[in-house]
Amino acid sequence: MAFRSWKRLLLLGRQNTFAKAWRSRRGVPSLHWKCCCHWSAGKSLDPEVRAFLEENTEVTSSGHLTPEIRLRLLTPRCKFWKEKPDLWPYGDPFWAIYWPGGQALSRYILDNPRVVKGRSVLDLGSGCGATAIAAVMSGASQVLANDIDPIAGMAMILNCELNHLNPFPITIKNIINSEAGNWDLIVLGDMFYDEQLADGLHHWLKKCIRIQQTEVLIGDPGRHQFLSHSIRSQLHKVIEYSLPEYTRQENNGLTSSIVWSYRPSNSLENC
Repeated sequence: MAFRSWKRLLLLGRQNTFAKAWRSRRGVPSLHWKCCCHWSAGKSLDPEVRAFLEENTEVTSSGHLTPEIRLRLLTPRCKFWKEKPDLWPYGDPFWAIYWPGGQALSRYILDNPRVVKGRSVLDLGSGCGATAIAAVMSGASQVLANDIDPIAGMAMILNCELNHLNPFPITIKNIINSEAGNWDLIVLGDMFYDEQLADGLHHWLKKCIRIQQTEVLIGDPGRHQFLSHSIRSQLHKVIEYSLPEYTRQENNGLTSSIVWSYRPSNSLENC
């Protein structure tokens, strides 16, 4: 089974497994900037994992909205593009795909550095880390990347190295439903692919806005699960980007991706 078919499974079916993983890791302690890090600058990677990722991904800056950012991704030139998915030893590599919502968020931040400059930023469901990297490049004072896949955390460190950045703090705990953290801005892309996970995000993000007055930006190309959710009525379109041809081909013909500002009308009420 080619990776193209594998990716289709990630897009249409196996994401449910990932959603269950997010839902199963609830109730973690409150996270703070100086104690939440699973990896940070100076933390060494497992040599075997590093070697595997370097051998089985391609460094690329083309085919997506942010050519300024170099990333290790799975591409048609990679061995596992054609290998059976079960031969990949570390679980589904969602992080190895630069999803359209994340591309839009990263492009928007690079074009509008004032959005993050001097601010603390949480990149939720960070994946390859592109949006967190864009925030660092644009002058964010603090950046925390969050993804529940430990291999994603390792890949983010490699991607920081590619872009000549010191690794930002990374946590692999599920912080959804935890105590609202004190972030100026939360960014998340391509996270609304499961109704129960979307409900949890909706509730938690409202709590962060109510308690901490956090700003929230969401990137999504307009998937049905996102547009049909009740959160849609509380979103304000910020900007829409036309996707490059390569990204269109790899995402079932999606042609554009949108950055939304989340402004729940009842954010000042109890959640």
